[in-house]
Amino acid sequence: MTRAPASSKTACPCGRAAAYAECCGRWHDGPLRLAAPDAEALMRSRYSAYVLGLVPYLLDTWHPSTRPAALEIDVAGTTWLGLEVRAHRRVDATHATVEFVARNRVGGRGHRLHETGRFVLEAGRWCYVGGTLR
Repeated sequence: MTRAPASSKTACPCGRAAAYAECCGRWHDGPLRLAAPDAEALMRSRYSAYVLGLVPYLLDTWHPSTRPAALEIDVAGTTWLGLEVRAHRRVDATHATVEFVARNRVGGRGHRLHETGRFVLEAGRWCYVGGTLR
């Protein structure tokens, strides 16, 4: 099930001080879809996609070499609590890393994912390659 923000004025799930439509929503829908300008914007849009259950977007922004065949998200059973981006580093012209902490609650238990994600720029768009848990 996909959960969409109530309106274009809804705060973006990624935590930036912008409405969803002006923040991650522009990467999820419309003519700019998949064209996040840098790895941090892509990572934030992927976090928002997890919150909203946008599985096609997550798969489309995953690098083909590491993309799973399918992805299931328990939107109803997961409460996302926030995202903290700790570092965004451009390694070279086509590679970047983003260190982040994503927090959620599943079945009343809190979880924290601390990862340094790896991203690559191919054919004019950033893709998530994988990450290292910290």
